[in-house]
Amino acid sequence: MNAAQIERFFATLKAANPAPQTELEFSSVFELLTAVLLSAQATDVGVNKATRKLFAVANTPAEILALGTEGLEAHIKTIGLYRSKAKHLLQTCQMLIDLHGGEVPRSRTDLEALPGVGRKTANVVLNVAFGEPTMAVDTHIFRVGNRTGLAPGKTPLAVELGLLQGVPEAYLVDAHHWLILHGRYVCQARKPLCNVCAVIQECDYGRALKSAVA
Repeated sequence: MNAAQIERFFATLKAANPAPQTELEFSSVFELLTAVLLSAQATDVGVNKATRKLFAVANTPAEILALGTEGLEAHIKTIGLYRSKAKHLLQTCQMLIDLHGGEVPRSRTDLEALPGVGRKTANVVLNVAFGEPTMAVDTHIFRVGNRTGLAPGKTPLAVELGLLQGVPEAYLVDAHHWLILHGRYVCQARKPLCNVCAVIQECDYGRALKSAVA
């Protein structure tokens, strides 16, 4: 995908959804961090269902710690890998209190030092909470980046770097939301909905389909 196609690609997505938002529910930076940490290999719908009940009783590092392992697990047991996630979240809460005054740090290095927080989670927090132009490459963005020709890469990091280099600056802050939503609802894994895709004209896969039909 060349620069002109990339510009049209994002202009189209922006026109359809000028202010995209994460589908995770949160009301503070700590709640966002918690939700993203819990979302690994889980759906946003499933995470939201659990965190609505969790945050009603504990939505600060100290309150989560006060629940203890059993109390926390009871609230998140519907989420996959809940035991390891509970362990990581409790450890993260302790580090936030000990090292950061109970606040979520804005530094990538500090975020990635937290248990259960990798590059993708740090990117989400930096982007959604602090408005930084980061690119959290999940399975949807990895697929869209490769299938469309927007940012081909064999690894999530390669796709991330390709997107950061290729996406026009005007679209960078919101690009990760547009790509996730496009991958989740249109450019789906098993059967992409090319017949309703607004950016098919700019997409390598879409153009190849049209050529095959022609």
